[in-house]
Amino acid sequence: MSSRHPYRRVMVALLSALVLGGLAGTPAAAEPTPGGDPGDEGASANPTLAQVLEQTTQAYTDAKARFDASVKRQGELTEQLKNTEAQLATIKDQVAAIAIAAYRTGPLTTFAALMDAGSPDGFAERAGSINEIAHHNDNLLHQYKLLQDAQTAQKKALDDEVTTQQQQVATMDQQKKDAEKALALAGGPSKGFVTANLPVADPVKRNSDGSLPKESCSVKDPTTTGCLTPRTLHDMQTAQKDGFKRFVSCYRPSGPYEHPKGRACDFSVQKSNGFGGVATGDDFVYGSTLAAYFVKNAYNLGVMYVIWFKQIWTPAAGWHHYSGVAGDPSSDHTNHVHLSVL
Repeated sequence: MSSRHPYRRVMVALLSALVLGGLAGTPAAAEPTPGGDPGDEGASANPTLAQVLEQTTQAYTDAKARFDASVKRQGELTEQLKNTEAQLATIKDQVAAIAIAAYRTGPLTTFAALMDAGSPDGFAERAGSINEIAHHNDNLLHQYKLLQDAQTAQKKALDDEVTTQQQQVATMDQQKKDAEKALALAGGPSKGFVTANLPVADPVKRNSDGSLPKESCSVKDPTTTGCLTPRTLHDMQTAQKDGFKRFVSCYRPSGPYEHPKGRACDFSVQKSNGFGGVATGDDFVYGSTLAAYFVKNAYNLGVMYVIWFKQIWTPAAGWHHYSGVAGDPSSDHTNHVHLSVL
């Protein structure tokens, strides 16, 4: 970058620093303490980008949940409409026959049939039969009308679901653009990390519409003396159950972002406690696999974003390049995978 644009250079560095695992308040030391957390991970105190990421991710995931629920409802309505139309086809010929008979004969034919009875018993028998036929025809016509009304309502409901889906797609597209715009100065799109044959994580609890319930920092954090949201605790324990059992630290009292809210965890990639230096070899593979696991299970786990090895992933924008101001392993997240949860 040209030295003639020092302001731009400073702003790029500053915005780059905002997209960090803890997104906390002060620059990290060159090396984190062996048994502690990765400090504040080199983050600036400016919350602007973090707020954008939270808002866009929340809006995107809510829209995605509504879209998925609408697609499911559309499938159910399609099946209902199919059954309704099959029932209509079954009785359509019978209804047509009733209409034709009524047109041809009219009410006088019924009177003539009664008068043609040879005896009082025959009159009563014919009257009963005519009543039974009329009752059957009335029921058939009523059923046909109900099926027609159901067909109309189901078609309208299907049209409404299509409209809902179009609205949610537009919302997701807008949130994607907003997230990408916010991340642009921190780095462009990247290839990210993909690993095959990863476990499917146990899903978190959701509302009936697919959205995530609001949670507070209300349960004990087993990794520190602090607290976590139930969803964050679920995600940490689920990852451990699925084989990612190396050192982890979650709650941290400092900083304005997810760690103090009990909505973030740092997963060390080294086998011993603590966070250490830049990951290589097996440690790098472990971190890449864990990052890919969180991305694959983002919906099941209510993931807000994942950071690993100078790259950040969000549901709306995917993987983007990222580096911290301090340039150390904690700031660049080259010694731990950061998970933030909605």
